[in-house]
Amino acid sequence: MKPLILATAILGLALAPAVAEAKGCIKGAIIGGIAGHMAGHGKVGVVAGCVIGHHEANKRDAEKADQRTQPASHGDNHL
Repeated sequence: MKPLILATAILGLALAPAVAEAKGCIKGAIIGGIAGHMAGHGKVGVVAGCVIGHHEANKRDAEKADQRTQPASHGDNHL
């Protein structure tokens, strides 16, 4: 029964629309929870996975924003 509940919860979280504040947290929490469960520290893994996932999502968003704001060089900047 527990594996069925866990599988349903994971699928529900994976298919749920992501909220802006939880960006990366859900995916990280799932992965961290599984890894933490294997090590005997499931709750700690969930929290750590959420924090790391959220950080990585913010880092990707910042990189995308930097790419959009950089001007394209045209090669005709001769003096």
